[in-house]
Amino acid sequence: MPNKYEMSAMDQDKYLHNAERGANGMENKAFEADEVSGEVTLRGKSRKDPEEAFNTQQHNEENSHGEWEDLDDDEGRNCCSNLVEKFQKSLSDFMEEQGFYLWMGFYILLLMGYFAYFGYAMYYEFGSEESVRLMVCTILGVLILAHHLYSKSKKPLSGQEVELVTESKAKKMLDTFLEKTRFNITFQVLLLIGFIILICADIAPNNPRNLISLTGMAFFVLSFYIFSYNPAKVKWRPVILGLAIQIIFALLILRTTFGYEAFKWLGDRVKEFLDYTDEGAKFVFGDKFTDHYFAFKVLPVVIFFSTVVSMLYYLGVMQVIIRLLGKFLAFCLGTSPTESINAAANIFVGQTEAPLMIRPFMNDMTNSEIHAVMTGGFATIAGGVMAAYILYDVPANHLLSASVMSAPAALALSKLFYPETKKTKIQSKDVYKLTAGPERNLIEAASNGASMSISLVANIAVNLIAFIALITFVNSTLIWFGDRVGYNDLTFQNLCSYVFWPVSFMMGVEQDDCRKVAELIGIKTFLNEFVAYVALSEYIHNRETFDSYLHNASLNLTHNLTGIWYDKDGGIFLNDTNQLLKGGLISDRSVVITTYALCGFSNLSSMGIQLGALGAMAPRRKGDLSRLVVRAMLAGNAACFMTACISGLLYEGQ
Repeated sequence: MPNKYEMSAMDQDKYLHNAERGANGMENKAFEADEVSGEVTLRGKSRKDPEEAFNTQQHNEENSHGEWEDLDDDEGRNCCSNLVEKFQKSLSDFMEEQGFYLWMGFYILLLMGYFAYFGYAMYYEFGSEESVRLMVCTILGVLILAHHLYSKSKKPLSGQEVELVTESKAKKMLDTFLEKTRFNITFQVLLLIGFIILICADIAPNNPRNLISLTGMAFFVLSFYIFSYNPAKVKWRPVILGLAIQIIFALLILRTTFGYEAFKWLGDRVKEFLDYTDEGAKFVFGDKFTDHYFAFKVLPVVIFFSTVVSMLYYLGVMQVIIRLLGKFLAFCLGTSPTESINAAANIFVGQTEAPLMIRPFMNDMTNSEIHAVMTGGFATIAGGVMAAYILYDVPANHLLSASVMSAPAALALSKLFYPETKKTKIQSKDVYKLTAGPERNLIEAASNGASMSISLVANIAVNLIAFIALITFVNSTLIWFGDRVGYNDLTFQNLCSYVFWPVSFMMGVEQDDCRKVAELIGIKTFLNEFVAYVALSEYIHNRETFDSYLHNASLNLTHNLTGIWYDKDGGIFLNDTNQLLKGGLISDRSVVITTYALCGFSNLSSMGIQLGALGAMAPRRKGDLSRLVVRAMLAGNAACFMTACISGLLYEGQ
């Protein structure tokens, strides 16, 4: 028996003919014929197939008789209702025709009002910290708005968005120039020469101790080349330029007053911004919420930061930043769009969230691209987690720079350890189309961001409970075995202090601190980086307490302070305050280098997290993911160590 909506071709043609002519034989204006193609369009939409047009019409008729019927329009109608309906229809038609121009005028007036406010604010109080903050935010807003308008100015062609003709011509001319002049090779050689001059003219004569970090850089590059999946296929452009970007960035923050002060200012603003979380935590947990510091002070920061990031995604700000950074990395390093976008996203979000931006392409990516995606996840940390580290007084400016430097480091080490041997099938124009989420307004985006952070907060909490308990159990077991042979210092941290001592030394850590830093590296690699940063914060707090102790003793306002201290039980005992600084101290240089070395998710537990997340995104590539995950984890660790080596090479005491 035929379906009730089936109709012969003749009946369909007749139906369309009547629709085009109208019930009274007059021409129906809702249907238009394209003079070029002869296709019939319904309100601007092409209907090439008569059957498709018929089925669409029947579908609309079916939907018009849903579960609820419309009220009878004639019931209760009066003159006033008719007038209101006419006005309502006229207003709706007017807004449909002129709404775009009205909203555009409103936005222009709003923008003019803001610039008037900005101009007066600069006139009223120029030069203060608040005016600088307002200026920075305004410049960023203008750049994002300009990029948005530029993106909207691109014209569609054959249903696809393409670059402007002038842009395409400029790109072709640039590619031709680079190819003819062999600019890439020349530029790489010049960078190497400049680096050698920096070493010989500045670092060697002024800070010869820093050259140990140079041996660490050479060791990691040489080792990864020797054990590369295919050393003969290694392309040195991403390696050299990736390291060059790291060095330039490190020079900016470690060697220039402007760069250091700018990142210190940015770190202070981030800490100030995160402090607003306290109001929400105080409302939920009470005034004494800091008594349970981690649960009620640190974890709410992750919720707040996740909420803000979700709002920025809704507004399109994150997409603009990630797209620009991704294009920059692809241009400089010659990496594919997918791995470049993923590396840029990893600066802000975690190892499971960043690949969502390239999820549609995962099944078609080469093994080298997948390896780069996994390495990027291991070599960086999520923004929400970084916010939690800042609360533990880990240097915010160095955390921020480490997050940025790890992106090119991950691509450089990944392409050295697993070089590209295949041509990618994915077009850049498809990858760079980063769309907003499904949220319908800013409030929904904020709510979704807070809700999505639940899994992250729970994951952090349960992992810390599990791993701290696990390491305590392991230590107790090792101590028990050590006691059987008369050795009382056999612990997990003690073993790591010997295993990773060469790594910490080659990164440039002070020799007296190498075993302590090696312990932190072992904790980060075998447990997770959160536990390691918490342990690092204890050294930071010890240094602050010790410096304050000596400062107060030098002032001696109470006339009874001696400033005496001595080593005791592996720590430092402060005689005047009767206080023991457990674990002792490490130097500021070692703190900075360790901050860079720990800044990544490269640990054993993250291997399982990545396999689960990426395997769900690309089920057909689970076998490749399993084969690559160990290599990627090692490359992610090496990327973190490489940024630490560069910071050790250029560090001068800030």
